[in-house]
Amino acid sequence: MKIQALQVGSIGTNCYILCDEAAKVCAVIDPGAEPELILSAAEKLDCTVDKILLTHGHYDHTGAVAALMETLPPTAVYIHQADFDSPQTQLFPLKSELARIPFGGVNFYGEGDRITVGTLELQVLHTPGHSEGSVTLLCGDTLFCGDTLFAGSCGRTDFPGGSMKQMMASLARLAALPGDYRVLPGHMEPGTLDRERRFNPYMQMALREQG
Repeated sequence: MKIQALQVGSIGTNCYILCDEAAKVCAVIDPGAEPELILSAAEKLDCTVDKILLTHGHYDHTGAVAALMETLPPTAVYIHQADFDSPQTQLFPLKSELARIPFGGVNFYGEGDRITVGTLELQVLHTPGHSEGSVTLLCGDTLFCGDTLFAGSCGRTDFPGGSMKQMMASLARLAALPGDYRVLPGHMEPGTLDRERRFNPYMQMALREQG
């Protein structure tokens, strides 16, 4: 398993390319902008893009989806249905972008689903709070957290579909996972789950509130 991190768009959203080097296939996680950069990175990894996986529906994580789909061979796009259907898409034009997809369509995933990329398996954890349909993707020792968990912080909850109560429950759930994990967030630098348990004030608050 190899992971290539890219910072794309005007606010430097983290886009990840998750590659099964043996099978030479990869998934693009949260392609927010700069499709040419993403495709070039996948090509340098000598991997064919097999899937596009979205941690949530905000434009800075989905902005390059349609352009990628117009360039790639038929490729599946996955998102939680709550974000696809949410009123927040009135602010972040996800539906209009995905409507441009010429083939493949949109697939919905949610709690407990498992998605394969070559021989790699990702488990879907529904972690709402930043948005109704936010998910965290667990693959091996790595958590792709989108805008749920940041190093030392967490995602905003003041957008439509956001909820501080749900965010606290999601952070407590992640904190309760057994063992340590690499945390790859939607913005800023990576971290580890052990470090977030010890030093992240939002995660500590969530653990107190959840008892």
